[in-house]
Amino acid sequence: MKSLSDSCTPGSCDYWMVSAAAAKLGSQASTLGVRHIRNGTLRLQFNREVAYYAKSIVNDVSQGKKTPEQGLKALKDEQDSLLSQAREIAFRGAGVISGALQFAAGAGICYASVGTLCLLAGAPMMLNGANSTYENGRNLFENRSDTVGPVRSGYRAISGVLGKGDCEADVAYGVVDLTSSAYGIGKMVLKPDSWRLFRYVNTDYVRGYQQATRGGFIFDRLMDSATAESMYDACYPSNE
Repeated sequence: MKSLSDSCTPGSCDYWMVSAAAAKLGSQASTLGVRHIRNGTLRLQFNREVAYYAKSIVNDVSQGKKTPEQGLKALKDEQDSLLSQAREIAFRGAGVISGALQFAAGAGICYASVGTLCLLAGAPMMLNGANSTYENGRNLFENRSDTVGPVRSGYRAISGVLGKGDCEADVAYGVVDLTSSAYGIGKMVLKPDSWRLFRYVNTDYVRGYQQATRGGFIFDRLMDSATAESMYDACYPSNE
């Protein structure tokens, strides 16, 4: 039996490729819908809209309104758009978690230092962590990306008083985030099997990154990358 590629003409092969790309787009939309849309009615509507769009592209190609290359490009662009939106939603959710962990790390500094390092390190980390949770949480639930929390607004207000702009304010805000991350991976923590009757010695401690799980370490680095990207975007906004 001949394969499809052996038996079809160039025109029908092109049509088959567009149809396959449309089916791939529908499958991608179905996966993303299950992952991100909890409401069954909205998920069904989303899948139907994507399916209608994909079918319209296939029809345009079959009727000669679009070339196969134009059809494939339109389907690829739509798929890239869906993946980009899914990535944005995932980062917002991760930002909520990261903010909560940052707040906890700041509280830990205040507790461990009996308040001596709270003003210089612990409190700024707690404020940034709470603000990050607020911004990402609101962006997630309201499907937006421009929420500015009260702490970031404070940074920007101080920057304005000093004759600077949002770029400098957001960079300062990001530096606190990155500093808290560096503190987390660099601080000394007890080994899991450490035990002493009186006191612990240096050999009982390791750096935080040595105790971190692979998944936790990767998550932390992804959040660092997102922070650095937001700092860059604040100073060099996209013209798109």
